Amino acid sequence: MSELPKTFDPAAIEARWYAHWELGGLFRPERPNATPWTIVNPPPNVTGSLHIGHALDNTLQDILVRHARLQGKDARWVVGTDHAGIATQMVVERQMNAAGQKRTDFSRDDFIAKVWDWKAESGGQITGQLRRLGCSMDWTNERFTMDDGFSKAVLKVFVELHRQGLLYRDKRLVNWDPGLGTAISDLEVETREVKGNFWRLRYPLADGSGFIEVATTRPETMLADMAVAVHPDDARYTALIGKQVRLPITGRLIPIVADEHADPELGSGAVKITPGHDFNDFEVGRRAGIEARDMLNMLDAKAHIVQTADGLIPEELLGLSSAEARKAVVARLKDEGVLIPHVDKDGGEHDAEPRTIQTPYGDRSGVVIEPWLTDQWYVDAATLAKPAIEAVRSGAVKIVPKSWEKTYFNWMENIQPWCVSRQLWWGHRIPAWFAEDGRVFVAETYEEAQAEAGAGVALAQDEDVLDTWFSSALWPFATLGWPENDDPTLGGRYSNDVLISGFDILFFWDARMLMQGIHFMKEVPFKTLYLHGLVRAADGAKMSKSKGNTVDPLGLIDRYGADALRFFMAAMESQGRDIKMDEKRVEGYRNFATKLWNATRFAQANGIGASATIEPPKAELAVNRWIIAETIETVQALDLALADLRFDGAANTVYQFTWSRFCDWYLELIKPVLQGGAEGGDETRAVAGWVLDQILVMLHPFMPFITEELWHALGQRSNDLIVARWPTADARAIDPAARAEIDWLIRLVSEIRAARTELNVPPGAQLPLHVRDASAETVERLARQGAVLARLARVDAATGDAPAGGALQIVVDEATFVLPLGDVIDLDAERVRLTKAIAAAEKERDALGGRLSNASFVERAKPEAVEKARADHADKMAEAARLHAALGRLG
Repeated sequence: MSELPKTFDPAAIEARWYAHWELGGLFRPERPNATPWTIVNPPPNVTGSLHIGHALDNTLQDILVRHARLQGKDARWVVGTDHAGIATQMVVERQMNAAGQKRTDFSRDDFIAKVWDWKAESGGQITGQLRRLGCSMDWTNERFTMDDGFSKAVLKVFVELHRQGLLYRDKRLVNWDPGLGTAISDLEVETREVKGNFWRLRYPLADGSGFIEVATTRPETMLADMAVAVHPDDARYTALIGKQVRLPITGRLIPIVADEHADPELGSGAVKITPGHDFNDFEVGRRAGIEARDMLNMLDAKAHIVQTADGLIPEELLGLSSAEARKAVVARLKDEGVLIPHVDKDGGEHDAEPRTIQTPYGDRSGVVIEPWLTDQWYVDAATLAKPAIEAVRSGAVKIVPKSWEKTYFNWMENIQPWCVSRQLWWGHRIPAWFAEDGRVFVAETYEEAQAEAGAGVALAQDEDVLDTWFSSALWPFATLGWPENDDPTLGGRYSNDVLISGFDILFFWDARMLMQGIHFMKEVPFKTLYLHGLVRAADGAKMSKSKGNTVDPLGLIDRYGADALRFFMAAMESQGRDIKMDEKRVEGYRNFATKLWNATRFAQANGIGASATIEPPKAELAVNRWIIAETIETVQALDLALADLRFDGAANTVYQFTWSRFCDWYLELIKPVLQGGAEGGDETRAVAGWVLDQILVMLHPFMPFITEELWHALGQRSNDLIVARWPTADARAIDPAARAEIDWLIRLVSEIRAARTELNVPPGAQLPLHVRDASAETVERLARQGAVLARLARVDAATGDAPAGGALQIVVDEATFVLPLGDVIDLDAERVRLTKAIAAAEKERDALGGRLSNASFVERAKPEAVEKARADHADKMAEAARLHAALGRLG
């Protein structure tokens, strides 16, 4: 047994133990006959660094992995990184730009080689940071979404889906990011409120009989208008349906069509239709019989104006940006007399009505997203979604918290075709080859495509790559050897046991894994999906770099240790709720670790060492039988909480037992036995060592570093704690009689201590303890626990009646305990002090109550001020009640 240093220093032990575990292969020890247990880590971007959300997500996973390993299972935590197509290409291009280069200075192959070089030198920084957090991942089988085996799986899935008619090429509107030059998904678009305008226009009827009024927030798009829509039941326009208008500026003739998209209650009830640049208009255009291939396009990939297929856009507008074109188009509309001025409340005229506009932006580029008509590859998500919906409905997949099921069903039942092509160089290049005559050949290799096309047919591969989420959707099975491994269970590891994910990637990743996993493996990819909340700033605001309220988890680890941060995450993770960051709580859990450290130092100093048994030692003393029972009940409660994925309940269960029952009470209760030479010393040392071992095992999933250190500090071990055995909750060890006696003792000591403090009794004063109306059982308990009461409550049992005069009286169960105070404190002065303190507390209580009963204060004050007033009011109420009780004790 090596003596522990006096001061607990997390930094001194964390790196040492992590290296020991990893080098020893202890994250996945050889257990060929054990039950497989598998979880996959949401692969972080290869460009990423650890943020506070990663810390939460990975802490929760590691708790489950370490728990399963301690249960004797063959636990495997699959780890790897995502190639992050857009993010990685952006990083490398920024580096090139800083060196005066750009991507197009190089061939595609040369640029990709540079990305691989960057990955080798700088990529994967986050994997080292996950090690600092203590994540016990299977690093020997680390994967990357662009490694050879995974890439083979991606190509196979693409080709198979295409052959099954579930993946196809189509011309549709996409969210086009002009900054990145690629299509992005709906989930990568963020909507911002911006100050904009609302223009009203007159479109002349082609027969010269009048105008039809339309309105728009994007007047430049009228250059590609192809119709005006009115509601079929709008009597104002019934006679105009089928007629044409002649567009200003371009002179294009377009029809007036009937469509329910037009709302008679909004504006004029007539809507300009630009099917090539608006998602709603695209559907209206299709219903009006306009094929996607015939829809007009007026923008290039940089969102600059280009000529439409009919050649009607004036030359001077070509090449302008969208913003520049907007100004020019408004000016020309005004000159042509078709711009209807907006009249403000003061009678002033303006070109447009100011409005706040919901505007789509790219979440990475930060530029305005343009709906753009392009040829892209799509997955028939609606077909793949059906069995994934049924998997949740049937219970084959359990979503925790269950409240997320409604959101899941709503999205999946209304799912749109999934655009999976991206206009990038870095990523899985789409395995499709084009012949000069327009035929497309989809195959896993060029050779297969060429064989299908026939000799002499020149082929060119598609320039696009696949959406990163397409490849990561295969993570639960492609990381485990599919398609080379044709075992449908992949060695018992598919389906995975559980997936832990932030709710914010439920649709990005979780739902898509369900769709692809069920389709290709004929089984769900995971049995349980646990969705945790966000880590927010202390005030509840969402963290963002622009607000300056982000928290660096590595900085917290530097200050308080990984164990403290991990325990904070677990203790605060309540199903269905976000977490408010609270550094003081992290510091508090560092103090908890220090308390455990000091408890182990006490054990060392008193001859308490490593337990030699899995089962609890035999015990005769009530205090030992009590702590064994408390340990067993803690194991039971912990098992239930972990089974239900109640991380906060699990953490708080082991916290309360360790801090309160073991450290604060048990160690104090056994000091007379250990240090006074009383009978039962050997038994008590054996029990204390056993309980401390159980605490270390139970705490290990939450606080792996300190528990491993203390495990070895208690004596020679045959194994490391990481591969120890989880405690067995044997209810036969629960002793009701011992519990009743020690609970009685704790209540009595607590009452005496509280009363002494309230009445200013000097801490060192030893008081006589008289008892009235005591049962035979209470008398026996007093005799057995006399030494403990003398030490912890500073009282000595006295016989006979208490002397006349002021005394402190306490009732516990049937007995009244009397402690004479006349020789210890000035009773009259104490009554005066308590009376004044009661008056002061009640005055503050009533003042706060008056503020809270004032509706104006409650409604107008800041919420945090109202909350503080309520808390202060409750405190003063409790203080007044406590002081009244203290005064009453004096008689």
